[in-house]
Amino acid sequence: MDDATQELRDVKLEIEGQGDLTDYLGINFTYHKDGFIIMSQPQLIDQIIKDVKLMANSHLSSSPAAASKLLQRDQKDMLFNGRFHCRSLIGRLSYLDKGTRPDITYATHQCARFCEAPKEVHEKAVEYIVEYLKKTRNKVIILKLDKSKSLEVYADADFSGNWNKETSEFDASTAKSRTGFLILYAGCPIVWQSKLQTQCSLSTTEAEYIALSQALREVIPIINLLEELTFNNIDTVSSTPIVFCKAFEDNLGAL
Repeated sequence: MDDATQELRDVKLEIEGQGDLTDYLGINFTYHKDGFIIMSQPQLIDQIIKDVKLMANSHLSSSPAAASKLLQRDQKDMLFNGRFHCRSLIGRLSYLDKGTRPDITYATHQCARFCEAPKEVHEKAVEYIVEYLKKTRNKVIILKLDKSKSLEVYADADFSGNWNKETSEFDASTAKSRTGFLILYAGCPIVWQSKLQTQCSLSTTEAEYIALSQALREVIPIINLLEELTFNNIDTVSSTPIVFCKAFEDNLGAL
């Protein structure tokens, strides 16, 4: 790193080394004495809570979404009253979930599907996420290296989990299955996603196979990057130049 910095200085570029990373794009980094890294975004969470104007005595949720009710494109419900800017707030939630809070990924994506024409039920779903964030404001991601592991992928699917016969006539997406996956490197989470599949699966096996395929396609550029780093003599956790990926899938038909 010092050599690279000096080369840039030699061509008259102003650059300086500032030591360990402590803050980047609104994400706080804390280095623990035991060698692991803690990532958090408390400032963004506070801003989201402020934007929604939660009451001091608001009910605080123990989960980011209600398990008893699926979010739908409700034609009959009252329009969103505009108490907060729905699209902007969901954008903040999306940035938070991609940075340090994968636990709100599913709930945030569900709300994002309806932000072009939100109804009162969608407003309540957003508030539910924010109430959960207020209760779990101090939750963090902990990155602790396990040098015995390389790339690992956990993939799953929810076959037609949003299906609703009543709303399917004006919302074809209820027939779509959902993909969810988590990619780990050296035991640390680096990529996660929860989204609807682009085509309609006709069985659990098909939905699971698509989810596994989508997850592993995300891994290919990561493998290419690791191989490039190894080729250029930059240390990586894997001790061999060939990077392997281990995938976990719970559906026998898909396997």
